[in-house]
Formats: sequence, structure tokens, C-alpha cells
Amino acid sequence: AEGAMLVHLGMSGSLRVITDATPLLKHDHVDVHMSSGVRLRFNDPRRFGCWLWAEHWPDHPLIAHLGPEPLSEDFDGTYLHERSRGRKGAIKAFVMDSGVVVGVGNIYANEALFMAGIDPRRAAGKVSLARYTRLVECIKQVLSAAITQGGTTLRDFVNSDGKPGYFAQQLYVYGRGGAPCKACGKALKEVRQQQRATVFCGACQR
Repeated sequence: AEGAMLVHLGMSGSLRVITDATPLLKHDHVDVHMSSGVRLRFNDPRRFGCWLWAEHWPDHPLIAHLGPEPLSEDFDGTYLHERSRGRKGAIKAFVMDSGVVVGVGNIYANEALFMAGIDPRRAAGKVSLARYTRLVECIKQVLSAAITQGGTTLRDFVNSDGKPGYFAQQLYVYGRGGAPCKACGKALKEVRQQQRATVFCGACQR
């Protein structure tokens, strides 16, 4: 039957393109053999990832409720502004909601909000269209930079070449609570939002 394979990497999963007789590593769980001879290999130390077959994937219950991809044209300031009306919750939680937009995790939300100069504690419904337009630009910029650098997050994260990600070296606020802001020099603040670390500059972000 025609359809699509849905792959979730979980917390530590990775996909590698194998073009030779690369031996299996510990935690290699799936090999997909292509007609070209290339193999796609899935490795997952924590085993939180999953593979699901869907005949019509846009209607799959794990996909249908999700917001747009952040690097797509569907994701813009007008969209975020409209979705945020009446929202009293913090803007950081709002942009991390996969029903609003997918793929903006904790690290990237911290970084994009800093770049946009928006206090992560501000109510989502109180942010203007102009500031949402700027935030979308920053989210796209931060994610594009992370992709170019090779990703970030867990120490055992690897990119498509099986090499560690290095984007963490470029972070401005995440993981730097108490350190001087790279823009103004004042000490960065760290608070907990929804049990996640939030780091921001009280002077640069409002």
C-alpha cells in the first residue's frame, strides 16, 4: 500500500545515511534499504523514538493537530499574532506549543526571544503584530543557524554524519543564567517556566 513512514527521534534518536558496509553500533535498531543501495540507519540509546506507518500521513492523529513548520511560509507574524489573541499564558510557552508551531524547543525559544527583545514571561496575547513579526524572523534565524551548526541539546546528540552537534557553543542566553548578557553586560536572570529553565536579560527583553 502507498503511504509514509512517520519517524520520531525521541530524545536521543538519530538517522544516518550509510553508503558502505558500516558495522552496526550499539543501539542501532532499524536499517531502511533503498533501491539505490543507500541505507538509512536509526540509532536510539534511550529507545524513546518510534516508527509508524500511515497510508495518509497528514490525517494521522499524531500529525493532524500540529501547527506549521517554523521554516515554512505558513509560519509568519500574522499567523502568530492571530493565534495569540486572548492568550494570557507566557509567550515562551506559547511558541513552544506544538499545536501552534512545531520544532521550537526550550533552547531555541530562549534564544529567539532574546534576539527579538521579548520578555519570555510576557502574556502572549499582549504582544503586538510588529513584535511577532520580529519574533518569527528570529525563530527562523535561530533554527537555520542551529541546522547549519549541526544541532544542539543532549551530549550524545549526533547529526546525520554521526558527529556531535556544536550549536551550543553559539548560545546567547540558554544555560548562562547569572553570566553577563552578551549585549549589555548585565547579569542574565534564570527562572523556571513549566518546569523548564528560562534565561533572559531583564534589561534587553521587555
